[in-house]
Amino acid sequence: MTTIDLKKHLIQRISEIEDMAFLEAIKTILDSKSQILHLTSEQREEIKQSQDQINQGLFTSHDQLDEEFEKWANKN
Repeated sequence: MTTIDLKKHLIQRISEIEDMAFLEAIKTILDSKSQILHLTSEQREEIKQSQDQINQGLFTSHDQLDEEFEKWANKN
């Protein structure tokens, strides 16, 4: 199925739906897909720095945090 075929199929299926809640749910999905996130230059720089830190192995995994929490919780 091509993109055009799929769009036509979806349009047809949506046009048959009478359930307002379901249509609103579809609208929510479509709206969330079309939202563009605008970042400031500072935010983009922070993301780049975070990615660099991850690439250098400078992070704590979820499992490591769980272990640290367990140690902390058992001390109290």
